[in-house]
Amino acid sequence: MRAVIVDCAIYREGRRTEGPADFSDALAQARAAGDAFLWIGLYEPTEKEFDQVSTEFGLHPLAVEDALSAHQRPKLEVYDDSLFAVIKPVLYDHGDDTVTSHELMVFIGDSFVVTVRHGEGAPLAAVRRRLESEPEVLKHGPTAVLYAVSDAIVDHYIDVAGELQVDLEELETQVFAPSGTTDSKNTAARIYTFKRQVLEFRRATVPLVAPMGRLSSAGVPFVHEHARPFFRDVQDHLTRANEQVEGLDRLLSDILSAHLAQMGVRQNDDMRKISAWAAMAAVPTMVAGIYGMNFDHMPELHWVVSYPVVLLLMAGAVFGLYRQFKRRGWL
Repeated sequence: MRAVIVDCAIYREGRRTEGPADFSDALAQARAAGDAFLWIGLYEPTEKEFDQVSTEFGLHPLAVEDALSAHQRPKLEVYDDSLFAVIKPVLYDHGDDTVTSHELMVFIGDSFVVTVRHGEGAPLAAVRRRLESEPEVLKHGPTAVLYAVSDAIVDHYIDVAGELQVDLEELETQVFAPSGTTDSKNTAARIYTFKRQVLEFRRATVPLVAPMGRLSSAGVPFVHEHARPFFRDVQDHLTRANEQVEGLDRLLSDILSAHLAQMGVRQNDDMRKISAWAAMAAVPTMVAGIYGMNFDHMPELHWVVSYPVVLLLMAGAVFGLYRQFKRRGWL
């Protein structure tokens, strides 16, 4: 069990205090104090390991099932004895230019906070240190933990959106580069891959709007009334992140359309050039074909100058066609 418990501490009046090593005894001590709460952080617990926690804290079976499956949309569920929130932190890999989402579950109840983390996203050690340095915020109880966690994750959304914007500008430069300097097939594949990353990002940010809206309004149990302005601030940041990601998605669609249009124009140019060269090759082929037939009686058959005259005629016809195609922009 100790392998999955990242940290376990009792907080009283916004400050960390020493408590029993066993989380059951620590929870009893926090509840007995009245103005304290226990924060226990878990990392990828198994069903057997989490069963001990869920039994002790009285967590709802449906919430426990969601916390273990780790394939949930961001949401907020209210149960009789606890509040259950799912948030999806995201990570951006600069090497592969990929966005990966992970999951973080937060249980809030009577004098306790349980956080369950799946994946490498959103390590909570920095959030815990930040809260411990701000006792005025932490003294609001378990609600302060939920606020700090959601605030850190949403702020990171904005950072990731900014990094995606930089990569999108590079992709835009590549798409509108002069013909022949880039590989069209690779460009199209990169646009599609980038769109998949934006979609993965949107799956984390868009569904979180409704839970943040509920937390910023009245009537949600286990949420301190003075915490609503803080959650409204998180909601504002989330709106900003969603606006950025929606802008990225729209711009990607425009870039893809522009790239396909460019490919169509280039293909038309190639077809016109091929048609022009084929037309110029058809004239000497036609004349040479006629004079290559085995006829007994042919015009100019015995002329001495017929051969150079025919060659000049073919050259003149080809040159005339070349001038026409060049003037019309086919060549």
